[in-house]
Amino acid sequence: MRGTGADRPVVAQSPGNAGGAKGSGHPGVDAGQPLRREEPGARSKVKPFDIPKQAVWEAWLRVKANRGAAGIDEQSVTAFEADLKGNLYTLWNRMSSGSYFPPPVRAVPIPKRDGSGERILGVPTVADRIAQTVVAGYLQREVEPLFHPDSYGYRPRPSALDAVGACRERCWRYDWVVDLDVRAFFDSIPHDLLLRAVARHSDAAWVLLYVRRWLVAPLQHPDGALVGRDRGSPQGSAISPLLATNIFLHYAFDAWMARTFPGVPFERYADDAVAHCRTERDAREVLAAIRARLAECGLDLNEAKTRVVYCKDVDRPGSHEHTSFTFLGYTFRPRLSRSKFGKHFVNFSPAVSKEACVRMRREVRRWRLHERSDKTLADLARMFNTVIQGWINYYGRFYKSMLYPTFRHLNEILVRWAMRKYKRLRVHPRRARKLLAGIARREPGLFAHWKLGVRPDSWRMVGAG
Repeated sequence: MRGTGADRPVVAQSPGNAGGAKGSGHPGVDAGQPLRREEPGARSKVKPFDIPKQAVWEAWLRVKANRGAAGIDEQSVTAFEADLKGNLYTLWNRMSSGSYFPPPVRAVPIPKRDGSGERILGVPTVADRIAQTVVAGYLQREVEPLFHPDSYGYRPRPSALDAVGACRERCWRYDWVVDLDVRAFFDSIPHDLLLRAVARHSDAAWVLLYVRRWLVAPLQHPDGALVGRDRGSPQGSAISPLLATNIFLHYAFDAWMARTFPGVPFERYADDAVAHCRTERDAREVLAAIRARLAECGLDLNEAKTRVVYCKDVDRPGSHEHTSFTFLGYTFRPRLSRSKFGKHFVNFSPAVSKEACVRMRREVRRWRLHERSDKTLADLARMFNTVIQGWINYYGRFYKSMLYPTFRHLNEILVRWAMRKYKRLRVHPRRARKLLAGIARREPGLFAHWKLGVRPDSWRMVGAG
């Protein structure tokens, strides 16, 4: 499929009202529309690239909704909005003229989830995020229909839970799993291969121009040092998920798997992937082929985390070195389950991983609930229910009882909050727990995890998870 940006005739656009109509939703109008700036002779100027002002406006709305940190210019979203009309017009004008050059990307080291070290997150400026969102929106429309149905990451409809659900069902039908982990994926992508993949789907000169400039934009580290890049795409930029994990891996992995191993289903979310095989021999052959394919594309597997896993359950009682794996925050392993007839059996199922539970508990401790004695219980619920409900919505989809220990821990912190808030409960944890239990009976929906059933007066408060 070819893009339409370059094969359309170049249209002269006024820097003023690009939508041709006034009112909300049309850039170029003062009422919430920032791009109108009429200048003498502006109507006679023809821009080299036909970039709609509406696309810039919609990109701004998305960037504003996502918030995000400031880039190297230390300009926040709020500060950018202070001169919204001028800033958006300047950005559109430069992009349409081909004179937009991305500034360096702020490098922010953050700890890896598994605690094995740090990874670098690239934080573009607000204006650069808007420009990237404009290009990403254009490209997304071109490539989305071509993506493999088992590619789930950063797409409009499929979700991570869809990937986990598909993986769960296939683990019941296939005995072996190839659990894949790519080493330093975002830092390793060859620019030439990525640009070839983008050019295959768009001949719009401005798209290729800005993608090339973003790929080579240097990283600025906290000490001010600038580091150039000849490969990779910064993790954290607005366009990297589309370029790296969707377009590049579509050719490096998805399409290749469909051609080479049509009988081997897989699930891929960004750079996390799982493939399903009938036999151990098939699994090892597939793993060897994937290793060679990724090497051709400039990528390497993390051998310490890549493994062949046996899906052990009541019908597959064999033994193997690995009988569990973690995918998208869920650990798949043999678990005791109950059938619809009430019979217990061992099933190979997903549940929230230990690493995810550790992260949730760490986040709860960061809230310092027990020190918020100036707040009421209703205040605390309003402040943190959104996060708690998000955990329930995601990690509670499968085998939700594994969440209960984490929420019992949260209840115990609420007990400490009550002991600190009320003097009469200062040294009486049992009385504080009884107080919370009474509130939970009267208002069972006050906290999201209370609605789930994990209340101070519940068996889940003291029972096994």
